[in-house]
Amino acid sequence: MPRYESADKNYIVMKLKNGYNVGIKISNIQTINKIGNHIGEDTTSVQSLDNTIKGERHKYEYGNEVSKVALISTGGTIASKVDYRTGGVTAALSAAEIYASVPELSKVASLDPEVLLNEYSENLKPEHWSMIANKVSEKVKSGIYRGIVISHGTDTMHYTASALSFALQNLPIPVVLVGAQRSSDRPSSDAALNLLGATVFATKSEFSGVFIAMHADSSDDLIACHIGTRVRKNHTSKRGAFQSIDVMPVALVNGDSVNMQLQRPALRLQNRTNNTARFVAKPNFDKRAVLLKYHPGFDPTLISHVRLAGYKIIVLEGTGLGHVGRESFQEIQKAIVSGTMVFMTSQCIWGEVRMTVYDTGRDLLEIGVIPLSDMLPETAIAKAMWVIANSSTVEDRKKLMQQNIANEMSNHVPYP
Repeated sequence: MPRYESADKNYIVMKLKNGYNVGIKISNIQTINKIGNHIGEDTTSVQSLDNTIKGERHKYEYGNEVSKVALISTGGTIASKVDYRTGGVTAALSAAEIYASVPELSKVASLDPEVLLNEYSENLKPEHWSMIANKVSEKVKSGIYRGIVISHGTDTMHYTASALSFALQNLPIPVVLVGAQRSSDRPSSDAALNLLGATVFATKSEFSGVFIAMHADSSDDLIACHIGTRVRKNHTSKRGAFQSIDVMPVALVNGDSVNMQLQRPALRLQNRTNNTARFVAKPNFDKRAVLLKYHPGFDPTLISHVRLAGYKIIVLEGTGLGHVGRESFQEIQKAIVSGTMVFMTSQCIWGEVRMTVYDTGRDLLEIGVIPLSDMLPETAIAKAMWVIANSSTVEDRKKLMQQNIANEMSNHVPYP
């Protein structure tokens, strides 16, 4: 393999068939024989050990029948490559580099790549959501794409998926976020298969909307495609880290086949269409919303600080069916009286808020806390920021927060 600038010149590095690398001491090498070229790889020739291996890049071609897909890069490790000068991983920016990284893509789609951002996902803010929404809107309105794929870091990808689900309404085509749990220079990387699965889904899905496509499990067979508002990252490092919550994945992608999954009747999935007339972009977000996680020993003055700081919406991540300790009641009431809206979600991953079961929940309802059914806390905070930016009164915000806009709630009757 090509030598890093900082590499030890007394060793060469060989790529093994299983994907791992091994270092070999040069003084132990007696002869080098070239036995052929790896199928599908760049053509190279044997050169001196101190030189970087150079060769002509394979030219990937695709037929006229292949769908056109926009690939918007915001960061992460999808379609990245090893920079053999530094040993680091850099983004593959051109279509040729992407096809070289994942040659199977050339049979699926004609990719139109564009780098919008290059950020770790923990650095993304609501203003970045607006940038992404505006760029997607531009691509959708062009009418030339079969689907749109957004490469994204995994840590906050479900927040972005939720935000785009509200900002991009009546989408005529699928918008698919995709990431990688393990970088492309690792033999266990999921980057290539995730990108391939996302692209297959973007071209073949029956439905439009915002989705996340990632490994379904630890195997290299299935990619699960999740509704953007019903998914969260449930593991720090597993390839199958993303799971749909309280619903099934929309589809499972196996190779070039997309197997649509049955959905509960309450879900409203829009069919793909060639008509962009109904598409509406509402890309603005307002950061004056906060997500507070309740825990034993929770300090109620945190609610007071939020209220005095001018926040418009507090999303509480309460216990169980939607509870917080009674010592917080007074500060919650002050916040509501002052015009700060308070909504309730649950710390539990599955199930929904039911605040009429115990007297604690009933008392919170009486104070004015509004339950959000089975909406995920991450989805709720993204929606709250969107709601503040797209409404002007408390009543409008209450109505929008309880309205099932993008399948963020199921079987939900708004609280009066």
